[in-house]
Amino acid sequence: MKSEVSKTLVIGGPVIIAQLLQMSMNFVDTVMAGNLSAQDLAAIAVGGAIYFPFIMLAAGVLMALTPIVAQLLGARNFQDIGRNARQGLWLSQMLALPIFFLLRNLGVVMGLMDVTPQIIPVALGYLDAISWGVFPLFAYMSLRFFSEGLSITRPGMYFALIGVFVNISANYVFMYGKLGFPEMGAVGCGYASSLVALIMFLCMFTFTATFDSFKRFEIFSIFRMPAWSYLKEALSVGIPIGISSAMEVTMFAVISLLMGTLGTDAVAGHQIAINFSAMTFMVPLGLSTAITARVGNAVGARSFQEARRRGMLGVGMCIIFMCFTATAMFLFPEFITSIYTDNASVQSVAVSLLYIAAIFQISDGLQVGGFGALRGLKDTKIPMFVNLISYWIIGLPLGYYLGIVQQVGPQGLWMGLIAGLSLAGILHNVRFHYLTKPSREPSTQIFR
Repeated sequence: MKSEVSKTLVIGGPVIIAQLLQMSMNFVDTVMAGNLSAQDLAAIAVGGAIYFPFIMLAAGVLMALTPIVAQLLGARNFQDIGRNARQGLWLSQMLALPIFFLLRNLGVVMGLMDVTPQIIPVALGYLDAISWGVFPLFAYMSLRFFSEGLSITRPGMYFALIGVFVNISANYVFMYGKLGFPEMGAVGCGYASSLVALIMFLCMFTFTATFDSFKRFEIFSIFRMPAWSYLKEALSVGIPIGISSAMEVTMFAVISLLMGTLGTDAVAGHQIAINFSAMTFMVPLGLSTAITARVGNAVGARSFQEARRRGMLGVGMCIIFMCFTATAMFLFPEFITSIYTDNASVQSVAVSLLYIAAIFQISDGLQVGGFGALRGLKDTKIPMFVNLISYWIIGLPLGYYLGIVQQVGPQGLWMGLIAGLSLAGILHNVRFHYLTKPSREPSTQIFR
């Protein structure tokens, strides 16, 4: 067991750090825009709210490469590993093209959202600028998820660190108008993000093309056109992951919008609690990548019980970590909120929400770990429907009913989150236990 825990941490640790570094880029964008003007800050907030669901959808689709490659590695099918890497790059650009044009034509959507008229031109400029980055960003993600399927996760961490330094420098030059460039504000932030995506892709491409252990896969030794047989599997596994990710993100976005009807203190307190929860969530999220790879390896090697053991152990690690963070939220909520603000009214709301967040820490660890294990089995369609029911049929309506209709307030909205995440966590793990129970035949679809 110690050996498996160690392997999971070695794989998942760099992913955790990479995710935190990605979050820090958003933090840097927010701070640097806020130092320019409220309009630039608002434009990035509005543009980012529209941009992020597209990115999560595409990332989910491309994430199919991780379990596909992990299973092929377990089966020692090296030839198909290289083919999937090539097809993943094709798929990334097929996803990038329509999203590129969508991001550049969202003026009507902003009008329907009642965005302040003065903000719309700046937000559209930001989206036009950042849209150029979707091509290298999606290509980077395809190579990153391919590498993670081989349990090689450190490059993503190193290149995310490079991205942070490029992001700060490029923001300074483009946003503030340095080195001969005009001051572009929020639009400059969009161009900086596109440059970061390009640099990170070039780093990952260079690594993939030159890493000795990858040469046996012959990824770039021959040019191949898109092959439907490979794309079909990636889409079949990946589309449900993308939809699941988008549903979860949009659920939290809707909760934030509903929070806006409850007053400024409610919004500010919610933002503090959700930001801290998001940071702690990066740990089980990173571990879930390791769980996917480890379970996928065992499935590819046709070791049914080993897949079950690895999945259960990984989920247990997620829950144990979230128990620690839940304890911290219960014991030190005032200290945590004081890091963000000294406003007593905002702190009061944030403290009450952190108590609730402490409960859904366990639920969050359970659901992301369970979903990671199911991805390792390439079982993603049923989990997608589970997330639909849990988040949009149970969690969100219940939160609205308690928080808005019954006027419980911010705490009521978060009770809906707990219900949705808890149901998803329980059902994902029940399904994993069912699919991997000893009485099931190893010849079932799980091994196809």
